[in-house]
Amino acid sequence: MADTLKFDLVSPERRLASGEATMVVAPGVEGDFGAMPGHSPFFATLRPGVVTAQMAGKEEKFVVFGGFAEIGPDRCSILVEDAVPAADAASAGIAERIVEAEKALAEADNDNTARRAQYLSDLRALQLVTA
Repeated sequence: MADTLKFDLVSPERRLASGEATMVVAPGVEGDFGAMPGHSPFFATLRPGVVTAQMAGKEEKFVVFGGFAEIGPDRCSILVEDAVPAADAASAGIAERIVEAEKALAEADNDNTARRAQYLSDLRALQLVTA
């Protein structure tokens, strides 16, 4: 078994990271999960949070705002709606996203209230960990 897996983090605008990783931790909607070489295949939906990748002996962090992950024994591909390197979190507009999410929650019908409330909660938690 290899000691790394191929890691890609891609948004519609750009590829944020690509390389060999020894471990990737991502914010799944069912909870954070880690992927390492030899991992069983699965798909996951992501919530707003931080993706952390151990690459080339250093830790790389990215703020993501939802998306999907495909994990396999030798690959971890993460496709996100929007993301920035964690060092640029201040420019990610988290506060503005919270205001938009609060407005969307106030206008939500009963079918969307729980989902929008969870998204708002995730954004608020993300704001705390990136402050």
